[in-house]
Amino acid sequence: QVQLVESGGGLVQPGGSLNLSCAASGDIFILKASSMGWYRQAPGKQRELVATITSGGSTNLIDSVKGRFTISRDNAKNTVYLRMNSLKPEDTAVYYCNSRFTPYDYWGQGTQVTVSS
Repeated sequence: QVQLVESGGGLVQPGGSLNLSCAASGDIFILKASSMGWYRQAPGKQRELVATITSGGSTNLIDSVKGRFTISRDNAKNTVYLRMNSLKPEDTAVYYCNSRFTPYDYWGQGTQVTVSS
């Protein structure tokens, strides 16, 4: 079992920045082997992948956030981060942390990010 707890969301003006954190706990073997990801879901829309980072540190981001968002992980702290710069109103969503190591798939409860003036 793995538990994920997100933090760092909030209200920010367009052009601002936020740092999201995802603190993981539970099965150490699963945590170390897992690919971690950040997803988001805006009102009335499907949940979409934002960024992933493998156990080896390889990253992938969707085109709309490239150059603005950075995903990283600290394996010693079992924590994954999403650094978000130059935020836009269209980034408004609930952001979810995900841990995936087949067949295991875990989700956090989400943290709200609102970009508005």
